[in-house]
Order: sequence, then structure tokens, then C-alpha cells
Amino acid sequence: MALDKLKIKLSIADRVYPLTIRPEQEEGLRKAAKRINGVIKKYEQDYAVRDKQDVLAMSALQFAAELEQNQLSSSSELKNAELKLEELDEMLKKQLN
Repeated sequence: MALDKLKIKLSIADRVYPLTIRPEQEEGLRKAAKRINGVIKKYEQDYAVRDKQDVLAMSALQFAAELEQNQLSSSSELKNAELKLEELDEMLKKQLN
């Protein structure tokens, strides 16, 4: 194992996963595991789902949908910003001429 690697264990859906990671990844991975476990608990409570595979699939779907929505929103915001910059550029060109 390289000196810059860290061994950790994450518990997700009542299973322990040993990982070898870079130290700067630890906080994000631990937060992600905590969030996943929270979503699993919510599905189990709200929908009385007991099958771990079902709650893991629904959790994965939720996270993937959030990611896709964020990417769509970011893309839309970027396009809006580009349009505004083009408008400003045109206004500046008119003022300078």
C-alpha cells in the first residue's frame, strides 16, 4: 500500500465495505455513506420496504435523478449566462463605437 493511501470501512445498508482511498476522499465518502443510509432508512420507514436490494435500487435512482437534474440546471444556467454575456458584449461594442 502506498503511503498516501488510507484504509477505511464504510457501512452501507448493514454491510461493511473496506476501501483503500486517498485521505482527501475520506470526508466525502463518509458523508455519502451517511446520506445513503439516511435515504435507505426513509424508504424502509415510509414504504415498509424490507428488501435491501429494493431500497438500494430506489436510493440509486434518487441520487442519479438528483445528479441529472443538477446537470440540466447547470447547463441551463450556463446558457443563460452566455446569452447575457453576449448581450453585454453587444452593448459594450455599441458604446465603444
